[in-house]
Amino acid sequence: MTDLLTAKFKMDYAEFNLDVELNLPAKGVTVVFGPSGSGKTTLLRCLAGLERAPSGFLKLAGQVWQDEEIFLPIQERKIGLVFQESRLFPHLNIQENLLYGYQRTLPAERNLHLDEVVQVLDLGRLLKRAPEKLSGGERQRVAIGRALLTSPKLLLMDEPLASLDMQLKAEIIPFIKRIEDEFKTPIIYVTHSMNEVLQLVDTMVILKSGKVVNFGPVEEVFSDVRLREAVGDGQVGAVLETSVSEHDEEFGLTRLDFMGQALNVPKQNIPVGQNLRVHIHSKDVSLSTVPPEGATSVLNILKARVEKIGILDPKGYSVDIELDAGRPILATITRKSLSNLNLKPGQPVYAHIKAIKMVHESDSF
Repeated sequence: MTDLLTAKFKMDYAEFNLDVELNLPAKGVTVVFGPSGSGKTTLLRCLAGLERAPSGFLKLAGQVWQDEEIFLPIQERKIGLVFQESRLFPHLNIQENLLYGYQRTLPAERNLHLDEVVQVLDLGRLLKRAPEKLSGGERQRVAIGRALLTSPKLLLMDEPLASLDMQLKAEIIPFIKRIEDEFKTPIIYVTHSMNEVLQLVDTMVILKSGKVVNFGPVEEVFSDVRLREAVGDGQVGAVLETSVSEHDEEFGLTRLDFMGQALNVPKQNIPVGQNLRVHIHSKDVSLSTVPPEGATSVLNILKARVEKIGILDPKGYSVDIELDAGRPILATITRKSLSNLNLKPGQPVYAHIKAIKMVHESDSF
């Protein structure tokens, strides 16, 4: 299988050690997530060739960029880089900024061209402007376009939205999502914002103290009982891919299809059939071992089975339960409830969901 990114880096610093080994799909958006000081930017610099791990290894889609004998410099790696600051050339207008890397790319290696990048990133009306006349969000879109016009095999983004307010972030995220859809350019995206993670991620890498805590498809990593230890309580739960099945105008609800089961959320202004990613916090899931009888105020109840029971802390009052509902779901219940229900792996249960958020509504931390 050649559509993989395989990386192994070990770097020792005075106050920090990076020690990672990853096999990632060379497609979609891979988010590298972790607190400050976890090694996110150092990993990105190793991928770019800005740092050289003494015994590092990097292979993308069958091509070795680094091993014991090979170390391709950044200019030979066909990488696009986008940073927190747009770093546009102030003496060039927007079209000239966009074409800067394009004109330095061999014609035979140009896979992307100005017109298509301008269309996807909605830059047409900005082309003759100076960078100083643009908003922060517009400047970042131009920076992304300039990186894409080098026709990169890999796009590396280091906290590209960190300096923007929530409104500008909301404007840019859809453009980032379109990049892989339109151009099939794999993206490695570094952030410490869970809000960005939930909206963008296909594959998730969690770093802590320079080491990989977990990596894989977001729905699996996010619902792993080990996640709480790595990132804290903030957003531990489930990320589910659903599709809109119908709108209930009378009661102001939108019904979602999740693998043949129904979920109801406040009415969303999106068409039937469109996909919608939702987030369910583990504390908003309660469990029962028998089907509900009679009327209940809980609209969302999913059939599931117990997959894994988290670590039982004798001094704590709660425990995480990993469920399988076709995709992983996490529930946080009291240790007393666990005892009362006598839960065991493989046991059928009913997950009562008290709240569901669309991912763009989830809080950052």
